[in-house]
Amino acid sequence: MWLYEKKLEYPVRVCGPNPRLAKNIITQYGGPDGELAASLRYLTQRYTMPIPQAKGVLTDIGTEELAHMEIVAALVYNLLKDASIEEIKAAGLDGYYADHDKALYFVNAEGVPWTASYIQSKGDPVTDLHEDMAAEEKARSTYEWLINLSDDPDATDVLKFLREREVVHFQRFGETLMLVQEWKEGRKYF
Repeated sequence: MWLYEKKLEYPVRVCGPNPRLAKNIITQYGGPDGELAASLRYLTQRYTMPIPQAKGVLTDIGTEELAHMEIVAALVYNLLKDASIEEIKAAGLDGYYADHDKALYFVNAEGVPWTASYIQSKGDPVTDLHEDMAAEEKARSTYEWLINLSDDPDATDVLKFLREREVVHFQRFGETLMLVQEWKEGRKYF
């Protein structure tokens, strides 16, 4: 399957506790355009892809999205772990704290839990690849907005890395879409 290295794909550092920023970044953990939704979408859609290259791309990117989930989790955890109760309350995370302490939980920035309705697996490879490209663009946009909201240069560095990976994924899905369309138009010999 794949080899797991016990290190993050990109190092995570933060300048200090920042619950307000953690509250925003957690949307990329459990929000509609976050890493959990992306990984589950791609790792599910790969089964109905008609060519090995498409299956491989969905497997590769789906797996990388799991690695990005770890990065986002590390960011949120490090921004919360040394925060005081007063800082948590000031950031509007007192309800989250009451339910989860400083543990990670799949929610968006407003605290709404993750739901399977965030993902789609239609079964048509062209439709699914268009969905995947749109998902990558939405994630890229979200990272841009998070960068705009960040007042932590170390966290911003990590967010910029994640944003750039969304661009690469979009490009890879575009290349894969072209391969699938060529396959669909090609003559089949049985």
